[in-house]
Amino acid sequence: MSVVVTGACETCPAYHSAALKKLGLNVENFDYVVALAGNPNTGKSTVFNALTGLRQHVGNWPGKTVARAEGGFAYEGKNYKLVDLPGTYSLLSTSTDEEIARDFILFGQPSVTVVVVDATRLERNLNLVLQILEITDRVVVALNLMDEARRHGLKVDERHLSRELGVPVVPMAARRGQGIPELLDAVAQVAAGRFVTRPHRIHQRDARLEQAVETLVAALTQEFPGLPNARWVALRLLDGDASIEQAVRDRTLGDLTRGQSVLPLPVAERIPLEVAS
Repeated sequence: MSVVVTGACETCPAYHSAALKKLGLNVENFDYVVALAGNPNTGKSTVFNALTGLRQHVGNWPGKTVARAEGGFAYEGKNYKLVDLPGTYSLLSTSTDEEIARDFILFGQPSVTVVVVDATRLERNLNLVLQILEITDRVVVALNLMDEARRHGLKVDERHLSRELGVPVVPMAARRGQGIPELLDAVAQVAAGRFVTRPHRIHQRDARLEQAVETLVAALTQEFPGLPNARWVALRLLDGDASIEQAVRDRTLGDLTRGQSVLPLPVAERIPLEVAS
């Protein structure tokens, strides 16, 4: 039986349906959208297959040659759409894969983003986790390959890690099916707001940088009302992210914001991009 999405809760797909549609995602009859992110070779595909089984299909991202796998699963009477993002080491948009992952998390605003990390290479993997936590509060960390970590004599205190990151951390060995029920429960709790996350974020201490960020945030929110996480966008502009700057100049940034119409020219002239120089 199909589940019809009702209401306008902030974590429900219907709330962001226009932006999700522009990203090529059909969310009809789904209660929540879950993004699956992670570095390459963390077992992300194994987690995806374990959650979706045969209820999946593969296509391409709109306008890209990059493959996209998406599927569905049901848990506690709710239907979830799961989108497997390209494996990336960061969201700094130095490649098409990074740009796709960044845009989906930022503009698609999934109900939950599950970040799959390799417990044997945790320090390297946490770079992506921290970047995602800068964009969204609704994160679950899937601490995968715990069996390999134990085999190498490595111990990870997932409870302490959860406290430090401010989001659920689920120890897993996905290829053995271990941790899948716990992951489903964590996703459901975050999606429904039963687990209130307090994500770890890096605060800037340079007064000049903060002033520049505030100036850009004010300009961005004026030109692009409803822009999700304008502070993160401002930081990327200051860091010289060419794709974000281009999105401001050609107005696609506003076009992606919950499907709002683009703003009249000249938008770029009213955003102080020279602050970033």
